[in-house]
Amino acid sequence: MDYANAARFLKSYNRIESQLKILYSERPTQTFTDLVKRCSDRNITVRRYENELVDYGKLRNAIVHRAGAADEMFIANPSDEVVENIEYIERQLCRPPLVTDVFRARKLSAVFADKPLLTAVQAFADTEKKTLVVYDHGKMAGVLNSYSLYRLIAERAAAGEDVTAFLTGTSCGDVLDGALLAKYVLLSGDATVFEVFEAFETRKDIYAVIVTEHGVPGEKVLALLTPSDFPAINRYLEAYCAKTF
Repeated sequence: MDYANAARFLKSYNRIESQLKILYSERPTQTFTDLVKRCSDRNITVRRYENELVDYGKLRNAIVHRAGAADEMFIANPSDEVVENIEYIERQLCRPPLVTDVFRARKLSAVFADKPLLTAVQAFADTEKKTLVVYDHGKMAGVLNSYSLYRLIAERAAAGEDVTAFLTGTSCGDVLDGALLAKYVLLSGDATVFEVFEAFETRKDIYAVIVTEHGVPGEKVLALLTPSDFPAINRYLEAYCAKTF
């Protein structure tokens, strides 16, 4: 009997098990089912396919005889549909799409720290974006949010100050507020589209997800995604043959 499907199934199963052990590094000797259940709290893909993975763990034991032995034998052969599904789960878990690969062509809206605030106002008007990255010598010095800037302008106007003088005489870097970054999620360059989706799902109040090389301030921004990008992210995941969230 041809056990090609069993060999393909076991190949994907072993790769998934290795990835689960990496995700749950505390006790790599956990059983496959236990690994799945524990990793479901740490990984959106595991959580989505938890039931299938548990079933595949049982199926693996059903199709393999003398597992781990030199003369390991297959005693059953899974269907094409099962093999294709576990291979698909393996791809999503072990080789998920990076957000920088999917959205790298997007142009960032940015201003320079030494430019007057009027530059930011004009950029907000031209781009119709709510967030501008502020660069200082090629690195992210912080962000400007349109609502925060409107608040500053309103405060100056209410105090009877010359708003034009404020906008032309104050640099973008002068009004940066580190506390504003709490409204943003910073992710590293190896972040996946799933992680960005999860960031928006778990934190409904964030202004945007900012992707830098290591996920820390002071680096060049690789991608910036806002809640308005969420439908595009969802469509991409659907096109990637993901199950409905």
